[in-house]
Amino acid sequence: MTNTEIYNLVFEKAISDYHIKDQIDTPIDNPYDRDSLENRLYLKCWIDTVQWHLEDLIRDPHINPIDALSLKRRIDRSNQDRTDLVEQIDSYFLHQFSDVRVLPDATINTESPAWAIDRLSILALKIYHMNEQVERKDADVAHLEKCRGRLAILREQQKDLSTAIDQLLYDIAHGRKYMKTYRQMKMYNDPATNPVLYKK
Repeated sequence: MTNTEIYNLVFEKAISDYHIKDQIDTPIDNPYDRDSLENRLYLKCWIDTVQWHLEDLIRDPHINPIDALSLKRRIDRSNQDRTDLVEQIDSYFLHQFSDVRVLPDATINTESPAWAIDRLSILALKIYHMNEQVERKDADVAHLEKCRGRLAILREQQKDLSTAIDQLLYDIAHGRKYMKTYRQMKMYNDPATNPVLYKK
Protein backbone atom coordinates (compact mmCIF):
# COMPACT_ATOMS: atom_id res chain seq x y z
CA MET A 1 0.00 0.00 0.00
CA THR A 2 1.11 3.57 -0.62
CA ASN A 3 1.45 6.03 2.25
CA THR A 4 -1.75 7.84 1.35
CA GLU A 5 -3.72 4.62 0.93
CA ILE A 6 -2.92 3.98 4.59
CA TYR A 7 -3.72 7.57 5.59
CA ASN A 8 -7.06 7.52 3.78
CA LEU A 9 -8.05 4.26 5.47
CA VAL A 10 -7.25 5.80 8.86
CA PHE A 11 -9.35 8.86 7.99
CA GLU A 12 -12.25 6.72 6.82
CA LYS A 13 -12.13 4.75 10.07
CA ALA A 14 -12.10 7.89 12.22
CA ILE A 15 -15.06 9.35 10.33
CA SER A 16 -16.98 6.08 10.44
CA ASP A 17 -16.27 5.61 14.16
CA TYR A 18 -17.49 9.14 14.93
CA HIS A 19 -20.73 8.61 13.06
CA ILE A 20 -21.64 5.52 15.09
CA LYS A 21 -23.01 7.94 17.68
CA ASP A 22 -22.75 11.17 15.68
CA GLN A 23 -22.44 13.29 18.83
CA ILE A 24 -19.89 16.06 19.24
CA ASP A 25 -19.12 15.04 22.84
CA THR A 26 -18.44 11.38 22.08
CA PRO A 27 -15.13 10.39 23.74
CA ILE A 28 -12.45 9.36 21.28
CA ASP A 29 -11.36 5.72 21.33
CA ASN A 30 -8.21 5.77 19.22
CA PRO A 31 -7.44 2.18 18.12
CA TYR A 32 -3.83 2.84 17.06
CA ASP A 33 -0.65 2.56 19.09
CA ARG A 34 0.11 5.80 20.94
CA ASP A 35 3.51 6.24 19.29
CA SER A 36 2.38 5.51 15.73
CA LEU A 37 1.72 7.97 12.93
CA GLU A 38 -1.68 6.35 12.48
CA ASN A 39 -2.60 7.38 16.04
CA ARG A 40 -1.89 11.03 15.22
CA LEU A 41 -3.75 10.80 11.91
CA TYR A 42 -6.81 9.25 13.55
CA LEU A 43 -6.84 11.96 16.23
CA LYS A 44 -6.38 14.64 13.56
CA CYS A 45 -9.34 13.39 11.56
CA TRP A 46 -11.47 12.97 14.69
CA ILE A 47 -10.85 16.62 15.57
CA ASP A 48 -11.75 17.61 11.99
CA THR A 49 -14.93 15.54 12.14
CA VAL A 50 -16.11 17.03 15.43
CA GLN A 51 -15.34 20.50 14.12
CA TRP A 52 -17.29 19.80 10.92
CA HIS A 53 -20.38 19.24 13.06
CA LEU A 54 -19.65 22.22 15.30
CA GLU A 55 -19.57 24.36 12.16
CA ASP A 56 -22.96 22.93 11.14
CA LEU A 57 -24.45 23.73 14.54
CA ILE A 58 -23.23 27.31 14.69
CA ARG A 59 -24.89 28.09 11.35
CA ASP A 60 -28.37 27.43 12.74
CA PRO A 61 -30.12 30.80 12.15
CA HIS A 62 -32.21 30.26 15.30
CA ILE A 63 -29.33 29.41 17.62
CA ASN A 64 -29.33 31.01 21.04
CA PRO A 65 -26.57 33.69 21.10
CA ILE A 66 -25.14 32.28 24.34
CA ASP A 67 -24.89 28.85 22.74
CA ALA A 68 -23.36 30.38 19.62
CA LEU A 69 -20.63 32.08 21.66
CA SER A 70 -19.88 28.82 23.47
CA LEU A 71 -19.64 27.00 20.13
CA LYS A 72 -17.38 29.72 18.70
CA ARG A 73 -15.01 29.36 21.64
CA ARG A 74 -15.01 25.60 21.16
CA ILE A 75 -14.26 25.96 17.44
CA ASP A 76 -11.35 28.27 18.29
CA ARG A 77 -9.91 25.65 20.66
CA SER A 78 -10.44 22.96 18.04
CA ASN A 79 -8.57 25.00 15.44
CA GLN A 80 -5.64 25.37 17.81
CA ASP A 81 -5.68 21.63 18.59
CA ARG A 82 -5.74 20.90 14.86
CA THR A 83 -2.76 23.19 14.23
CA ASP A 84 -0.81 21.68 17.11
CA LEU A 85 -1.46 18.19 15.76
CA VAL A 86 -0.36 19.09 12.24
CA GLU A 87 2.89 20.34 13.73
CA GLN A 88 3.31 17.05 15.62
CA ILE A 89 2.86 15.14 12.36
CA ASP A 90 5.45 17.32 10.64
CA SER A 91 7.83 16.65 13.54
CA TYR A 92 7.34 12.94 12.83
CA PHE A 93 8.38 13.47 9.21
CA LEU A 94 11.31 15.68 10.15
CA HIS A 95 12.60 12.87 12.36
CA GLN A 96 11.88 10.22 9.70
CA PHE A 97 13.86 12.10 7.07
CA SER A 98 16.59 13.49 9.35
CA ASP A 99 19.29 11.23 7.87
CA VAL A 100 18.47 11.90 4.21
CA ARG A 101 21.28 13.45 2.20
CA VAL A 102 19.69 16.44 0.49
CA LEU A 103 20.80 16.86 -3.13
CA PRO A 104 22.44 20.16 -4.14
CA ASP A 105 19.57 21.01 -6.50
CA ALA A 106 16.82 19.99 -4.09
CA THR A 107 13.82 22.29 -3.87
CA ILE A 108 11.32 23.08 -1.16
CA ASN A 109 7.60 22.41 -1.47
CA THR A 110 4.93 25.07 -1.05
CA GLU A 111 3.64 23.29 2.04
CA SER A 112 4.93 20.67 4.43
CA PRO A 113 3.77 17.04 4.24
CA ALA A 114 1.50 17.40 7.29
CA TRP A 115 -0.33 20.43 5.93
CA ALA A 116 -0.97 18.54 2.70
CA ILE A 117 -2.21 15.58 4.75
CA ASP A 118 -4.43 18.01 6.66
CA ARG A 119 -6.19 18.78 3.36
CA LEU A 120 -6.51 15.05 2.69
CA SER A 121 -8.33 14.60 6.00
CA ILE A 122 -10.76 17.40 5.13
CA LEU A 123 -11.34 15.84 1.71
CA ALA A 124 -12.27 12.54 3.34
CA LEU A 125 -14.87 14.41 5.37
CA LYS A 126 -16.24 16.19 2.30
CA ILE A 127 -16.55 12.86 0.49
CA TYR A 128 -18.35 11.24 3.41
CA HIS A 129 -20.87 14.04 3.76
CA MET A 130 -21.40 14.53 0.03
CA ASN A 131 -22.10 10.81 -0.22
CA GLU A 132 -24.72 11.28 2.51
CA GLN A 133 -26.38 13.85 0.25
CA VAL A 134 -26.31 11.45 -2.69
CA GLU A 135 -28.10 8.84 -0.58
CA ARG A 136 -30.84 11.14 0.74
CA LYS A 137 -34.39 9.85 0.27
CA ASP A 138 -36.03 13.23 0.89
CA ALA A 139 -34.16 15.21 -1.80
CA ASP A 140 -35.29 15.88 -5.35
CA VAL A 141 -33.59 14.51 -8.46
CA ALA A 142 -31.84 17.80 -9.27
CA HIS A 143 -30.21 17.92 -5.82
CA LEU A 144 -29.09 14.29 -6.07
CA GLU A 145 -27.60 14.80 -9.54
CA LYS A 146 -25.75 17.93 -8.45
CA CYS A 147 -24.30 16.10 -5.45
CA ARG A 148 -23.28 13.10 -7.56
CA GLY A 149 -21.31 15.45 -9.79
CA ARG A 150 -19.66 17.09 -6.80
CA LEU A 151 -18.85 13.70 -5.27
CA ALA A 152 -17.09 12.62 -8.46
CA ILE A 153 -14.99 15.80 -8.40
CA LEU A 154 -14.10 15.30 -4.72
CA ARG A 155 -12.99 11.73 -5.39
CA GLU A 156 -10.83 12.88 -8.30
CA GLN A 157 -9.36 15.59 -6.08
CA GLN A 158 -8.62 12.98 -3.39
CA LYS A 159 -6.85 10.79 -5.95
CA ASP A 160 -4.76 13.69 -7.26
CA LEU A 161 -3.85 15.00 -3.82
CA SER A 162 -2.93 11.49 -2.65
CA THR A 163 -0.64 11.07 -5.66
CA ALA A 164 0.99 14.45 -4.99
CA ILE A 165 1.60 13.64 -1.31
CA ASP A 166 3.08 10.24 -2.13
CA GLN A 167 5.36 11.91 -4.67
CA LEU A 168 6.38 14.59 -2.17
CA LEU A 169 7.27 12.00 0.48
CA TYR A 170 9.21 9.99 -2.11
CA ASP A 171 11.13 13.08 -3.23
CA ILE A 172 11.97 14.06 0.36
CA ALA A 173 13.12 10.51 1.12
CA HIS A 174 15.45 10.65 -1.91
CA GLY A 175 16.81 14.14 -1.29
CA ARG A 176 15.06 15.79 -4.23
CA LYS A 177 12.91 17.91 -1.94
CA TYR A 178 13.63 19.12 1.56
CA MET A 179 11.21 20.14 4.25
CA LYS A 180 11.17 22.94 6.76
CA THR A 181 8.44 23.73 9.23
CA TYR A 182 7.28 27.13 10.32
CA ARG A 183 5.26 26.99 13.51
CA GLN A 184 1.90 28.65 13.18
CA MET A 185 2.11 31.90 15.08
CA LYS A 186 -1.56 32.66 15.57
CA MET A 187 -1.42 36.08 17.12
CA TYR A 188 -5.09 36.21 18.10
CA ASN A 189 -4.60 33.26 20.47
CA ASP A 190 -1.72 34.93 22.31
CA PRO A 191 -2.53 37.45 25.08
CA ALA A 192 0.81 39.13 24.33
CA THR A 193 0.04 39.81 20.64
CA ASN A 194 -3.75 40.24 20.46
CA PRO A 195 -4.43 43.95 21.18
CA VAL A 196 -7.94 43.22 22.43
CA LEU A 197 -6.34 41.08 25.15
CA TYR A 198 -3.17 42.97 26.04
CA LYS A 199 -4.90 46.37 26.17
CA LYS A 200 -7.36 45.19 28.82
